[in-house]
Amino acid sequence: MDTVSLTNHFLIAMPQLDDPNFFHSVTYLCQHDDEGAMGIIINQPLDMRLTEILEHLEIDNQDAATGQQTIYFGGPVQPDRGFILHRPAKNWQGTMFISDDIALTTSGDILTDIAQNNGPKQSLIALGYAGWGRGQLEQELAQNAWLSVPASAEVIFDTPVEKRWHAAASLLGVDLQLLSDDIGHA
Repeated sequence: MDTVSLTNHFLIAMPQLDDPNFFHSVTYLCQHDDEGAMGIIINQPLDMRLTEILEHLEIDNQDAATGQQTIYFGGPVQPDRGFILHRPAKNWQGTMFISDDIALTTSGDILTDIAQNNGPKQSLIALGYAGWGRGQLEQELAQNAWLSVPASAEVIFDTPVEKRWHAAASLLGVDLQLLSDDIGHA
């Protein structure tokens, strides 16, 4: 059985999903195939700024405003590793082009470029990622843990973080406030 790929889709946590890693989350799926899935949560900011990462990596920051960029919790897998979602600008060493609008880079050269104002115009920097093994995501979808919808770069890069969960669901025409937290109860 072939998996229908949800690459370049949002996974929107249903209100009843109470896993603290994914509660009210929106995950951008960077890759989904028969082997599993990998994505970045786009609406869980950490109490951390880019300047802290640049200092740790000893990268000189040219712009104080750039250093104030919020870092996100991208998921519970490899939380010490950085992942940068961005609008494509160029091909950095570890860049995977997911769509015409969105790429994922995992190499440090993009951070150097961002610090020197040579990076992509818009980016979301996350620590960690969300991962699913073979068949796991399909099982969770069958259990109604998630809604899925084709992704929108505007939700990732232009929508305020506190509105991303509702904005992603509205792409499906769903108002999450009207969904009950209690499945199976009238």
